[in-house]
Amino acid sequence: MFWPMLAIALGFLGIAVLGVLAVKVFIEAQRLGRQVTRTTQRINRAAEDLERAATDLAATGEALR
Repeated sequence: MFWPMLAIALGFLGIAVLGVLAVKVFIEAQRLGRQVTRTTQRINRAAEDLERAATDLAATGEALR
């Protein structure tokens, strides 16, 4: 009777450990997703700034002719 009870207890313990690890992975995946979103926004802002600067530079070059 002892061994079946021990097996059941260890099974529940294993499931609990897997559940905790799954929650940790889920939280880290959400954090990574937010970080990717912020980085994408920064890249888009930098691209828009570069485009504006190139347009201004082209206008200045045309004015010098």
